[in-house]
Amino acid sequence: MELWYTENQTPAIRFSCKVNKTLHTAKTPYQEIAVLDTEPFGRMLVLDGMVQTCTEDEFVYHEMIVHVPLFTHPRPSDVLVVGGGDGGAIREILKHEPVEKAVLVEIDREVVECAKQYLPEIASGLNDPRVEVIIEDGIVYLQNNPGQFDVILVDSTEPVGPAVGLFTEDFYRLVYAALRPGGILVAQTESPFYNADILVKAYTGMKAVFPRVATYLANIPTYPSGLWSFTLAAKQDAPLPPSRQPAPDFASRYYTPELHSSCFVLPRFVKDMLEKAR
Repeated sequence: MELWYTENQTPAIRFSCKVNKTLHTAKTPYQEIAVLDTEPFGRMLVLDGMVQTCTEDEFVYHEMIVHVPLFTHPRPSDVLVVGGGDGGAIREILKHEPVEKAVLVEIDREVVECAKQYLPEIASGLNDPRVEVIIEDGIVYLQNNPGQFDVILVDSTEPVGPAVGLFTEDFYRLVYAALRPGGILVAQTESPFYNADILVKAYTGMKAVFPRVATYLANIPTYPSGLWSFTLAAKQDAPLPPSRQPAPDFASRYYTPELHSSCFVLPRFVKDMLEKAR
């Protein structure tokens, strides 16, 4: 008998892949967690029936949510990740020499523990001395820490369950207050094909708060449609090209300085969607 994992990506579209073994399942106060060993994508973390990360393609998501804002900022010494309990964003943040402290605020402790046990190559940075892991609601943490960070990354699930409040204008105002002058926010903002409403809501919410907002794209096979969006918001209306260049030995598999600039060049349908939203 074959075992398959299926994600209902829309009411009319399903994504399936073959599973070798179920490694872990749990129900927490916040969500249902599963870790699967899949044939095409390696070990996969699933929350409430939705793929969060896989060992085979996670590098695309984590490099693009991290390196675009951290190379845009001239000196990102203090960085906050809201969500992202798998630790992949933290791993990439630690590659940046200016970073003195990286804080991970994750609401569900079980996600962090699962990542450490079953996804050690993704969670490898969580024990670094520059990293502080805080188990708390990210909204509460932001309310209590104004003006503390150079870059804030919102590495959340789609806006269901504990992540509902992370896609609102009120939340972006909290982020704005928690950023230092010149600070940068980046949030994952879903698929422009299947979740255009979520992308538009996030974009317009940021535009109401920040003077500079821009969406960029990456290709992630296991995420709905494969085309994924991130939206960057800056406290200063400055150009987006990198302000720093990677060192010759900088380790990446997807991100490059050339890609940094080109990823903001949007397909016509995405550009039209966002211009109409303004």
